[in-house]
Amino acid sequence: MATDREFLDYVVEQIDLGGRLTHKRLFGEFALYVDEKVVAFVCDNSVFIKPSQADRRLAPDLPQRPPYPGASNYPVADELLDDSDAIRTLILETAMLMPQPKPKKPGKRRKS
Repeated sequence: MATDREFLDYVVEQIDLGGRLTHKRLFGEFALYVDEKVVAFVCDNSVFIKPSQADRRLAPDLPQRPPYPGASNYPVADELLDDSDAIRTLILETAMLMPQPKPKKPGKRRKS
């Protein structure tokens, strides 16, 4: 089951980080980014937080399951969606622990 656009909009609204929070379609689902760092995936109408010390410290009891077949288990933060402060804090703390994205390589120039 693919994620409904309405669910993605709800997640973004609950996290409430304005332009700092972006999303991109990824294999039919969505990746969430804070300041260009991947912090979560939205798959099958669930929010999967990138595993880190943040989830172990702030929400150690979150259930875990793989976001897609063949993936490792990720914390599932669906139960935090009704608490904007809790989900926002978890997302921001996760972002602080994620590495900076690698610089994009310049595209090859076409010869004319």
